Amino acid sequence: CSSCPFHSPCPVRGACMNREGELGCSLKPGEQKHPKEAPSLQCMHLAVVACGDRLEETLIMLKSAVLFSSRRLCFHIFAEDSLKPQFETKLKEWPSSYTKKFEFNIYPITFSVGNAQEWKKLFKPCAAQRLFLPVILKDVDSLLYVDTDVLFLRPIDDIWQLLREFNSTQLAAMAPEHEMPKIGWYSRFARHPFYGSTGLNSGVMLMNLTRIRSARFKNSLVPGGLTWEEMLYPLYQKYKNYITWGDQDLLNIIFYFNPECLYVFPCQWNYRPDHCMYGSNCRGAEDEGVSILHGNRGVYHDDKQPTFKALYEVIRDFPFEDNLFQSLYYPLQSRFLDTVHTLCGRIPQVFLKQIEKTMKKVYENRVIVYLGANHKY
Repeated sequence: CSSCPFHSPCPVRGACMNREGELGCSLKPGEQKHPKEAPSLQCMHLAVVACGDRLEETLIMLKSAVLFSSRRLCFHIFAEDSLKPQFETKLKEWPSSYTKKFEFNIYPITFSVGNAQEWKKLFKPCAAQRLFLPVILKDVDSLLYVDTDVLFLRPIDDIWQLLREFNSTQLAAMAPEHEMPKIGWYSRFARHPFYGSTGLNSGVMLMNLTRIRSARFKNSLVPGGLTWEEMLYPLYQKYKNYITWGDQDLLNIIFYFNPECLYVFPCQWNYRPDHCMYGSNCRGAEDEGVSILHGNRGVYHDDKQPTFKALYEVIRDFPFEDNLFQSLYYPLQSRFLDTVHTLCGRIPQVFLKQIEKTMKKVYENRVIVYLGANHKY
Protein backbone atom coordinates (compact mmCIF):
# COMPACT_ATOMS: atom_id res chain seq x y z
CA CYS A 1 0.00 0.00 0.00
CA SER A 2 2.81 2.37 -0.96
CA SER A 3 0.33 5.03 -2.11
CA CYS A 4 -1.38 5.19 1.28
CA PRO A 5 -1.08 8.77 2.61
CA PHE A 6 -1.18 7.56 6.22
CA HIS A 7 1.36 5.66 8.32
CA SER A 8 -0.58 2.63 9.51
CA PRO A 9 -0.33 -0.66 7.61
CA CYS A 10 -3.16 -1.60 5.27
CA PRO A 11 -5.48 -4.30 6.64
CA VAL A 12 -6.50 -5.29 3.10
CA ARG A 13 -4.85 -4.62 -0.21
CA GLY A 14 -5.96 -1.29 -1.69
CA ALA A 15 -7.31 0.20 1.56
CA CYS A 16 -5.67 2.84 3.72
CA MET A 17 -6.02 3.40 7.45
CA ASN A 18 -5.69 6.69 9.24
CA ARG A 19 -3.75 7.12 12.47
CA GLU A 20 -6.81 6.22 14.52
CA GLY A 21 -7.11 2.89 12.74
CA GLU A 22 -10.31 3.86 10.90
CA LEU A 23 -10.85 2.76 7.34
CA GLY A 24 -13.02 5.77 6.44
CA CYS A 25 -13.66 5.72 2.69
CA SER A 26 -12.16 2.31 1.96
CA LEU A 27 -12.87 -1.38 2.12
CA LYS A 28 -14.56 -2.74 5.21
CA PRO A 29 -12.36 -4.85 7.52
CA GLY A 30 -12.16 -8.48 6.48
CA GLU A 31 -13.39 -7.89 2.92
CA GLN A 32 -11.26 -8.77 -0.04
CA LYS A 33 -10.91 -6.62 -3.09
CA HIS A 34 -13.18 -7.68 -5.92
CA PRO A 35 -11.14 -9.72 -8.43
CA LYS A 36 -12.44 -7.55 -11.28
CA GLU A 37 -11.58 -4.19 -9.73
CA ALA A 38 -9.28 -3.22 -12.59
CA PRO A 39 -11.20 -1.63 -15.46
CA SER A 40 -12.62 -4.32 -17.69
CA LEU A 41 -10.76 -4.99 -20.90
CA GLN A 42 -13.87 -6.49 -22.45
CA CYS A 43 -16.57 -3.87 -22.13
CA MET A 44 -16.99 -0.23 -21.16
CA HIS A 45 -20.18 0.16 -19.13
CA LEU A 46 -22.36 3.23 -19.74
CA ALA A 47 -25.50 3.95 -17.71
CA VAL A 48 -28.30 6.44 -18.33
CA VAL A 49 -31.71 7.11 -16.77
CA ALA A 50 -34.56 8.10 -19.11
CA CYS A 51 -38.07 9.06 -18.09
CA GLY A 52 -40.79 11.22 -19.59
CA ASP A 53 -39.89 12.74 -22.96
CA ARG A 54 -36.20 11.82 -22.91
CA LEU A 55 -36.30 8.96 -25.46
CA GLU A 56 -34.84 10.87 -28.42
CA GLU A 57 -32.26 12.70 -26.33
CA THR A 58 -31.04 9.40 -24.86
CA LEU A 59 -30.80 7.75 -28.27
CA ILE A 60 -28.73 10.66 -29.65
CA MET A 61 -26.40 10.37 -26.65
CA LEU A 62 -25.97 6.62 -27.26
CA LYS A 63 -25.44 7.31 -30.96
CA SER A 64 -22.59 9.72 -30.20
CA ALA A 65 -21.00 7.07 -27.98
CA VAL A 66 -21.17 4.39 -30.68
CA LEU A 67 -19.96 6.66 -33.48
CA PHE A 68 -16.55 7.29 -31.98
CA SER A 69 -15.68 4.61 -29.44
CA SER A 70 -13.22 1.86 -30.28
CA ARG A 71 -13.90 -0.80 -27.66
CA ARG A 72 -17.14 -2.64 -27.06
CA LEU A 73 -19.84 -0.83 -25.07
CA CYS A 74 -22.38 -2.17 -22.60
CA PHE A 75 -25.38 0.13 -22.22
CA HIS A 76 -27.43 0.03 -19.00
CA ILE A 77 -30.65 1.94 -19.72
CA PHE A 78 -32.99 2.65 -16.81
CA ALA A 79 -36.37 3.66 -18.16
CA GLU A 80 -40.07 3.78 -17.47
CA ASP A 81 -41.98 0.71 -18.66
CA SER A 82 -43.63 2.66 -21.49
CA LEU A 83 -40.25 3.52 -23.00
CA LYS A 84 -38.74 0.02 -22.97
CA PRO A 85 -40.25 -1.26 -26.27
CA GLN A 86 -39.32 2.01 -28.00
CA PHE A 87 -35.69 1.73 -26.93
CA GLU A 88 -35.55 -1.89 -28.07
CA THR A 89 -37.06 -1.09 -31.46
CA LYS A 90 -34.92 1.97 -32.17
CA LEU A 91 -31.60 0.41 -31.11
CA LYS A 92 -32.22 -2.71 -33.19
CA GLU A 93 -32.87 -0.52 -36.25
CA TRP A 94 -29.30 0.76 -36.27
CA PRO A 95 -26.99 -0.71 -38.95
CA SER A 96 -25.27 -3.98 -38.05
CA SER A 97 -21.86 -2.34 -38.44
CA TYR A 98 -22.76 -0.34 -35.31
CA THR A 99 -25.00 -2.72 -33.37
CA LYS A 100 -22.13 -5.20 -33.22
CA LYS A 101 -20.18 -2.62 -31.22
CA PHE A 102 -22.52 -2.67 -28.23
CA GLU A 103 -24.98 -4.67 -26.15
CA PHE A 104 -27.75 -3.22 -24.02
CA ASN A 105 -29.98 -4.01 -21.07
CA ILE A 106 -33.08 -2.08 -20.08
CA TYR A 107 -34.07 -1.93 -16.41
CA PRO A 108 -37.19 -0.67 -14.62
CA ILE A 109 -36.97 2.30 -12.29
CA THR A 110 -36.42 0.92 -8.78
CA PHE A 111 -35.25 2.27 -5.42
CA SER A 112 -33.98 -0.17 -2.81
CA VAL A 113 -34.47 2.00 0.29
CA GLY A 114 -36.90 4.68 1.41
CA ASN A 115 -40.05 5.91 -0.28
CA ALA A 116 -40.00 5.16 -4.02
CA GLN A 117 -42.38 8.02 -4.87
CA GLU A 118 -40.20 10.51 -3.00
CA TRP A 119 -37.12 9.36 -4.88
CA LYS A 120 -38.89 9.37 -8.24
CA LYS A 121 -40.04 12.97 -7.82
CA LEU A 122 -36.71 14.28 -6.49
CA PHE A 123 -35.65 17.15 -8.79
CA LYS A 124 -36.30 15.70 -12.29
CA PRO A 125 -38.34 12.52 -12.89
CA CYS A 126 -36.29 9.42 -12.01
CA ALA A 127 -32.99 11.35 -11.74
CA ALA A 128 -32.33 9.88 -8.27
CA GLN A 129 -32.04 6.43 -9.87
CA ARG A 130 -28.34 7.10 -10.44
CA LEU A 131 -27.77 6.99 -6.68
CA PHE A 132 -28.81 3.32 -6.67
CA LEU A 133 -26.59 2.07 -9.50
CA PRO A 134 -24.00 0.47 -7.16
CA VAL A 135 -26.81 -1.48 -5.48
CA ILE A 136 -28.56 -2.63 -8.66
CA LEU A 137 -25.58 -3.38 -10.93
CA LYS A 138 -23.90 -5.78 -8.51
CA ASP A 139 -21.90 -7.58 -11.22
CA VAL A 140 -20.50 -4.41 -12.80
CA ASP A 141 -17.13 -3.27 -11.54
CA SER A 142 -16.80 0.18 -13.12
CA LEU A 143 -19.29 2.43 -14.82
CA LEU A 144 -19.71 5.77 -16.56
CA TYR A 145 -23.02 7.43 -15.76
CA VAL A 146 -24.22 10.34 -17.93
CA ASP A 147 -27.36 12.43 -18.12
CA THR A 148 -29.51 12.07 -21.24
CA ASP A 149 -28.45 15.52 -22.48
CA VAL A 150 -24.80 14.53 -22.95
CA LEU A 151 -22.94 14.15 -26.25
CA PHE A 152 -19.58 12.43 -26.69
CA LEU A 153 -17.22 14.31 -28.99
CA ARG A 154 -14.41 11.78 -28.55
CA PRO A 155 -14.24 8.05 -27.69
CA ILE A 156 -15.53 6.90 -24.31
CA ASP A 157 -12.28 4.93 -24.24
CA ASP A 158 -10.49 8.15 -23.25
CA ILE A 159 -12.55 8.99 -20.15
CA TRP A 160 -12.60 5.29 -19.25
CA GLN A 161 -8.81 5.45 -18.96
CA LEU A 162 -9.18 7.91 -16.08
CA LEU A 163 -10.16 4.95 -13.87
CA ARG A 164 -6.49 3.98 -13.94
CA GLU A 165 -5.58 7.34 -12.43
CA PHE A 166 -7.64 6.78 -9.28
CA ASN A 167 -5.49 6.49 -6.17
CA SER A 168 -6.21 3.94 -3.43
CA THR A 169 -9.05 5.94 -1.84
CA GLN A 170 -10.78 7.41 -4.89
CA LEU A 171 -13.95 5.69 -6.06
CA ALA A 172 -15.73 8.25 -8.24
CA ALA A 173 -14.92 11.15 -10.54
CA MET A 174 -16.87 14.29 -11.40
CA ALA A 175 -16.19 17.80 -12.68
CA PRO A 176 -16.73 21.05 -10.74
CA GLU A 177 -20.10 22.78 -11.07
CA HIS A 178 -18.27 26.04 -11.86
CA GLU A 179 -14.73 27.20 -12.51
CA MET A 180 -15.05 30.45 -10.56
CA PRO A 181 -16.55 30.58 -7.04
CA LYS A 182 -17.76 34.16 -7.44
CA ILE A 183 -20.31 33.10 -10.08
CA GLY A 184 -20.92 29.59 -8.75
CA TRP A 185 -24.38 28.53 -7.62
CA TYR A 186 -23.21 26.46 -4.65
CA SER A 187 -20.78 29.07 -3.36
CA ARG A 188 -23.52 31.73 -3.41
CA PHE A 189 -26.77 29.96 -2.60
CA ALA A 190 -26.31 26.45 -1.17
CA ARG A 191 -27.80 25.82 2.29
CA HIS A 192 -26.09 22.45 2.73
CA PRO A 193 -22.49 21.16 2.68
CA PHE A 194 -20.93 20.81 -0.78
CA TYR A 195 -17.64 19.67 -2.23
CA GLY A 196 -14.77 22.14 -2.58
CA SER A 197 -15.31 25.82 -3.34
CA THR A 198 -17.75 25.45 -6.24
CA GLY A 199 -19.53 22.11 -5.77
CA LEU A 200 -19.79 19.25 -8.27
CA ASN A 201 -21.87 18.63 -11.36
CA SER A 202 -23.11 15.04 -11.51
CA GLY A 203 -24.13 14.93 -15.18
CA VAL A 204 -20.98 12.94 -16.00
CA MET A 205 -19.90 10.57 -13.24
CA LEU A 206 -17.24 7.87 -13.51
CA MET A 207 -17.55 5.23 -10.78
CA ASN A 208 -15.68 2.25 -9.42
CA LEU A 209 -18.78 0.42 -8.18
CA THR A 210 -16.74 -2.27 -6.45
CA ARG A 211 -15.11 0.31 -4.21
CA ILE A 212 -18.39 2.13 -3.59
CA ARG A 213 -20.07 -1.08 -2.48
CA SER A 214 -17.17 -1.94 -0.16
CA ALA A 215 -16.72 1.47 1.44
CA ARG A 216 -17.91 2.96 4.69
CA PHE A 217 -18.58 6.67 4.29
CA LYS A 218 -18.11 9.39 6.84
CA ASN A 219 -21.28 11.42 7.34
CA SER A 220 -23.18 13.70 9.71
CA LEU A 221 -25.49 10.89 10.88
CA VAL A 222 -23.47 8.03 12.40
CA PRO A 223 -19.95 8.39 13.85
CA GLY A 224 -18.75 5.00 12.63
CA GLY A 225 -19.69 5.56 9.00
CA LEU A 226 -22.30 3.95 6.78
CA THR A 227 -22.33 1.94 3.58
CA TRP A 228 -23.57 3.65 0.43
CA GLU A 229 -27.02 2.04 0.58
CA GLU A 230 -27.40 2.60 4.34
CA MET A 231 -26.59 6.27 3.95
CA LEU A 232 -28.86 7.38 1.09
CA TYR A 233 -32.30 7.67 2.65
CA PRO A 234 -31.24 9.04 6.10
CA LEU A 235 -29.10 11.62 4.30
CA TYR A 236 -32.03 12.63 2.13
CA GLN A 237 -34.32 12.87 5.17
CA LYS A 238 -31.87 15.14 6.97
CA TYR A 239 -31.27 17.56 4.09
CA LYS A 240 -34.44 17.34 1.97
CA ASN A 241 -35.63 20.80 3.03
CA TYR A 242 -32.31 22.36 2.03
CA ILE A 243 -31.51 20.80 -1.33
CA THR A 244 -32.41 22.33 -4.69
CA TRP A 245 -30.80 20.06 -7.28
CA GLY A 246 -31.91 16.75 -5.84
CA ASP A 247 -29.51 13.84 -6.22
CA GLN A 248 -26.67 16.13 -7.29
CA ASP A 249 -26.91 17.93 -3.96
CA LEU A 250 -26.83 14.61 -2.11
CA LEU A 251 -23.66 13.64 -3.98
CA ASN A 252 -22.13 16.99 -3.03
CA ILE A 253 -22.96 16.32 0.62
CA ILE A 254 -21.47 12.82 0.47
CA PHE A 255 -18.19 14.02 -1.02
CA TYR A 256 -18.02 17.03 1.30
CA PHE A 257 -17.63 14.52 4.14
CA ASN A 258 -15.43 12.18 2.03
CA PRO A 259 -13.27 14.39 -0.22
CA GLU A 260 -10.51 11.76 -0.38
CA CYS A 261 -12.93 9.50 -2.28
CA LEU A 262 -13.25 11.81 -5.27
CA TYR A 263 -11.15 12.25 -8.39
CA VAL A 264 -11.91 15.63 -9.98
CA PHE A 265 -11.62 15.73 -13.74
CA PRO A 266 -11.35 19.00 -15.71
CA CYS A 267 -14.20 20.94 -17.30
CA GLN A 268 -13.72 19.70 -20.88
CA TRP A 269 -15.16 16.35 -19.73
CA ASN A 270 -18.44 18.02 -18.71
CA TYR A 271 -18.72 21.16 -20.81
CA ARG A 272 -21.90 23.15 -20.22
CA PRO A 273 -23.31 26.50 -21.41
CA ASP A 274 -21.95 28.12 -18.24
CA HIS A 275 -18.45 27.55 -19.63
CA CYS A 276 -18.97 29.95 -22.52
CA MET A 277 -22.23 31.93 -22.23
CA TYR A 278 -20.60 34.61 -20.05
CA GLY A 279 -17.23 34.32 -21.78
CA SER A 280 -14.91 31.36 -22.13
CA ASN A 281 -13.87 30.06 -18.69
CA CYS A 282 -12.85 26.43 -19.36
CA ARG A 283 -9.12 26.47 -20.06
CA GLY A 284 -9.02 22.72 -20.71
CA ALA A 285 -11.51 23.07 -23.56
CA GLU A 286 -9.58 26.00 -25.01
CA ASP A 287 -6.40 23.90 -25.04
CA GLU A 288 -7.77 20.47 -25.98
CA GLY A 289 -11.31 21.02 -27.21
CA VAL A 290 -14.58 19.83 -25.67
CA SER A 291 -14.51 16.10 -24.88
CA ILE A 292 -18.05 15.66 -23.52
CA LEU A 293 -20.78 18.21 -24.20
CA HIS A 294 -23.52 18.59 -21.57
CA GLY A 295 -26.50 20.53 -22.89
CA ASN A 296 -28.27 21.10 -19.59
CA ARG A 297 -31.19 23.50 -19.13
CA GLY A 298 -32.80 22.23 -22.32
CA VAL A 299 -30.45 24.10 -24.67
CA TYR A 300 -30.72 21.42 -27.38
CA HIS A 301 -34.39 22.25 -27.75
CA ASP A 302 -34.59 26.06 -27.63
CA ASP A 303 -32.71 28.92 -29.25
CA LYS A 304 -30.84 30.24 -26.21
CA GLN A 305 -27.55 28.49 -27.09
CA PRO A 306 -27.57 27.76 -30.84
CA THR A 307 -24.05 26.28 -30.78
CA PHE A 308 -25.18 23.48 -28.47
CA LYS A 309 -28.36 22.99 -30.49
CA ALA A 310 -26.37 22.76 -33.74
CA LEU A 311 -24.18 19.97 -32.39
CA TYR A 312 -27.17 18.02 -31.15
CA GLU A 313 -29.09 18.31 -34.41
CA VAL A 314 -26.16 17.47 -36.67
CA ILE A 315 -25.39 14.29 -34.70
CA ARG A 316 -29.13 13.48 -34.63
CA ASP A 317 -29.42 13.83 -38.40
CA PHE A 318 -26.16 12.09 -39.33
CA PRO A 319 -26.86 8.94 -41.41
CA PHE A 320 -24.89 6.20 -39.66
CA GLU A 321 -22.91 4.89 -42.62
CA ASP A 322 -22.20 8.20 -44.36
CA ASN A 323 -18.80 9.87 -44.47
CA LEU A 324 -18.11 11.57 -41.12
CA PHE A 325 -16.43 14.61 -42.65
CA GLN A 326 -18.99 15.24 -45.37
CA SER A 327 -22.15 14.49 -43.39
CA LEU A 328 -21.15 15.55 -39.88
CA TYR A 329 -18.09 17.80 -39.68
CA TYR A 330 -18.83 20.10 -42.64
CA PRO A 331 -22.49 20.61 -41.66
CA LEU A 332 -21.27 21.55 -38.20
CA GLN A 333 -18.92 24.16 -39.59
CA SER A 334 -21.75 25.60 -41.66
CA ARG A 335 -24.20 25.66 -38.74
CA PHE A 336 -21.64 27.35 -36.49
CA LEU A 337 -21.48 30.32 -38.88
CA ASP A 338 -25.03 31.14 -37.78
CA THR A 339 -24.06 31.22 -34.09
CA VAL A 340 -21.30 33.86 -34.11
CA HIS A 341 -23.66 36.40 -32.52
CA THR A 342 -23.40 34.44 -29.24
CA LEU A 343 -20.39 34.19 -26.95
CA CYS A 344 -20.33 30.39 -27.29
CA GLY A 345 -20.53 30.71 -31.07
CA ARG A 346 -17.44 32.93 -31.18
CA ILE A 347 -15.19 30.04 -30.14
CA PRO A 348 -16.09 27.30 -32.67
CA GLN A 349 -12.62 25.78 -32.40
CA VAL A 350 -13.39 24.79 -28.81
CA PHE A 351 -16.31 22.66 -30.02
CA LEU A 352 -14.65 21.36 -33.20
CA LYS A 353 -11.09 20.59 -32.11
CA GLN A 354 -11.70 17.25 -30.40
CA ILE A 355 -14.38 16.02 -32.77
CA GLU A 356 -12.12 16.72 -35.78
CA LYS A 357 -9.27 14.84 -34.13
CA THR A 358 -11.57 11.92 -33.35
CA MET A 359 -12.98 11.71 -36.88
CA LYS A 360 -9.49 11.74 -38.38
CA LYS A 361 -8.54 8.84 -36.12
CA VAL A 362 -11.67 6.89 -37.07
CA TYR A 363 -10.98 7.51 -40.77
CA GLU A 364 -7.32 6.51 -40.50
CA ASN A 365 -8.20 3.31 -38.67
CA ARG A 366 -10.72 2.35 -41.35
CA VAL A 367 -8.25 3.06 -44.16
CA ILE A 368 -5.52 1.02 -42.46
CA VAL A 369 -7.88 -1.90 -41.87
CA TYR A 370 -9.09 -1.74 -45.48
CA LEU A 371 -5.60 -1.57 -46.97
CA GLY A 372 -4.37 -4.31 -44.67
CA ALA A 373 -7.16 -6.63 -45.74
CA ASN A 374 -6.62 -5.97 -49.45
CA HIS A 375 -2.88 -5.52 -49.72
CA LYS A 376 -1.22 -7.77 -52.28
CA TYR A 377 2.37 -8.89 -51.73
